[in-house]
Order: sequence, then C-alpha cells, then structure tokens
Amino acid sequence: MRRRALLAEALGSLLLFATVIGSGIMAERLAAGNVAIALLGNTLATGAILFVLITMFGPVSGAHLNPAVTLVMRLRGHLSTRMAIAYVAAQLTGGVLGVWLAHAMFDVPIIELSTKARGGAGQLTGEAVATFGLLLTILGTTQVRPAAVASSVALYITAAYWFTSSTSFANPAISVARSLSDTFAGIAPASVPAFIAAQLVGALAAHVIADTLFAGHPVQAT
Repeated sequence: MRRRALLAEALGSLLLFATVIGSGIMAERLAAGNVAIALLGNTLATGAILFVLITMFGPVSGAHLNPAVTLVMRLRGHLSTRMAIAYVAAQLTGGVLGVWLAHAMFDVPIIELSTKARGGAGQLTGEAVATFGLLLTILGTTQVRPAAVASSVALYITAAYWFTSSTSFANPAISVARSLSDTFAGIAPASVPAFIAAQLVGALAAHVIADTLFAGHPVQAT
C-alpha cells in the first residue's frame, strides 16, 4: 500500500505538472500573443486534469500532489511524518520529471531555468489566498460532501487562476518545478522561496479555520 501510494503521488504529480507546463507552451504558441487566451487554455487544461487525477488517485494516495496538502494532512494526523516526507519527495521527483516530459514533447531544451520574475506584495498575497482557498476547499468538501472533492478542487483552481494576482500556483512542489521551465508557466528561481512561504501561510491558516467551520459537521455521502 505504501509503495502504491507513493507511485500514485509521483505519477499524479508528473501528469499534473506536465499538463501545467505543456498546456502553457501550447496555449502560448496558439494564442498569437494574446495572453488572456493563453491563460484561458492553461487554466482549462489544469482544471480538467485535476478532476481526472483526484478521481483516479484519490482512493490510492489521497491525491495530495502538493506538499502544502501533505503538510496539513500530517498536522491533522492522517499520515505519519515518515510517510509525509516520502509523499513530498515523490511529488517533487514526479513533478520535475513531468516538466522535463513537457519540454521533450514540445522540443524545448530539457534542462533550463525560468527567467520570469514573479513577486511583490500583491502576488504573494495572491498565493496565500490561493492556497488558503484550496486547502479550505479540500478540508471542507471532504467533511461535508466527499464525493464532490475532485470537482470542487478542479473548479476552485480554475477560478483561482483568474481571481488571484499570482494565477494560483498554490503548491510548493509546482513552484519549484516551474522554476525549471522558461516557458509561459515559469517562475524565476529567485522568486520561489517567497511564493512557498506565502503558500505555507495560506495552508496553515486554512488548517486552523477549518476546525472552526467544519468541526462536528456530519459527513454526507453525496
């Protein structure tokens, strides 16, 4: 079971990150300079793959695909420290391989670093909000309507791409992996630490607030 869960986290992260990078490349090439259209293409592909991956891998590993999710699940006692560390390693490994796979598919140099600086108070606030909303969606929907987790997460990320100033990375592993791609979805390595810090703040805030909002709420089957 442990091996299956780690394989699911690695493979799920590979497919998710390949989708984020690959759809960004495809969207930018087809949008003829229209950034809004490119972002729309990137958004739709990401939301769609999230629904598929959570539906497919949720029963195997919980489909965290995100160290912020794994951290909160560890704090809530859903997995051990050792397993949480293994999850994060699998997410990072699979995610980086997913970026490289996207590069290979689109004839982009496999190894590269992003030059796209992202930062400032607005974008960091956006990342904290994006991650807070993602974790609150997961924790709340898991409690009140577990069958709707996949659709809720996919729809939340689709919305957050557009209502947050950072376009909703909301994932420390994908922040690291996107620093390895000088494409539409990239982020400069120097921008990554602040993004991760903001993501962790948002995740921990959701962890605390979820207990107030959903404690004792009866779980519904549908």
